[in-house]
Amino acid sequence: MKTIATVKVGSLRDPNEETRGRVQVIDIPEQEMGEEDVKIKVAYCAICGSDPHLVEGIFGWEPPYGMGHEVSGIIVDLGKKAARKGLKIGDRVAGNFLKFCGTCYYCQNGQQQFCEHGGEYNRPGMSEYIVWHESQVYKLPDEISLKKGCLLEPISIAVRMMDKAELKFGQRVAICGGGPIGLLALQSMKLSGAVSLTLIEPIADRREVALKYGADHVIDPVAEDVVEASGKITGGRGFDVVIDCSGSTRAVGALPKITARGGKLIYGAMYPNDFEMPFNLYQYCYFNEIEVTGLFVAPYAFPRAMQVLPAFQLDEFIAKVFDIDQAVEAFEAQVSGKYLKILIRCNEMEQE
Repeated sequence: MKTIATVKVGSLRDPNEETRGRVQVIDIPEQEMGEEDVKIKVAYCAICGSDPHLVEGIFGWEPPYGMGHEVSGIIVDLGKKAARKGLKIGDRVAGNFLKFCGTCYYCQNGQQQFCEHGGEYNRPGMSEYIVWHESQVYKLPDEISLKKGCLLEPISIAVRMMDKAELKFGQRVAICGGGPIGLLALQSMKLSGAVSLTLIEPIADRREVALKYGADHVIDPVAEDVVEASGKITGGRGFDVVIDCSGSTRAVGALPKITARGGKLIYGAMYPNDFEMPFNLYQYCYFNEIEVTGLFVAPYAFPRAMQVLPAFQLDEFIAKVFDIDQAVEAFEAQVSGKYLKILIRCNEMEQE
């Protein structure tokens, strides 16, 4: 079975070919099915912004290891006990790449994101086929294409961000980073009544997309002072909710300065695991009483993500597609930043 895998750990941007990270298509055995499992013929698997970090070896895994978790496809087989959700062979589906055990302390405490056994179930999505537990799989609405369906997982992250933000209608919101998650979060905030909705993003094309998706303001952090520009937008009071979706160590330091007193600051990206940032506790936590939190995965969000998926504008997200045999070219395009989102076509499908 064809699978895109990391075969050499290192940065994909490293100019030295000897130390540069590398992905390629390898052959792995098809995964065995259990009685409660679902076998999916994968149509598309999107490249996540975290995938280059996996190539860099952020989790310390020993290569080769399979890549990908933003999956859509068609059910081709069902275990004999995979009958609780009404799934059928031929259903068009997407799902959650994590299988939460349901029995550990965290799962039973309403904190699936910290499941003590969730990491035991690594099933690479950039494969011709994938086997998931029934609990991970969700049938797509008829009006949602398989291309758009593979975006269910990143939309679940936007749903989780809304949970964290606890947005009140009419609050001022800023989002740092105009990648896929940032633009999904922006659409979510617009749907929920955000005002002074602002995207901070250095790439002009992405600022234009943000305006199309409902942003009231955009800030170019290269040409403008982010703190000064934010002050003009908010009358000097700052934003009630600030979310970082950039993962940029250059961008995150200014965000406490643009968060309003009593506001929420959410660092919602994956950051280098050795990065530390100065933070004035007196100014921001004591005097301004801002709430600072992070974001890992998206427990309990997938049913709601499926329900709101049709409300999102996604055409710009699905415009660039590579076939599975073009793994190297696809990841080169990913790190170039030229495209908002890149999809890997893992199989040709008669139905989209």
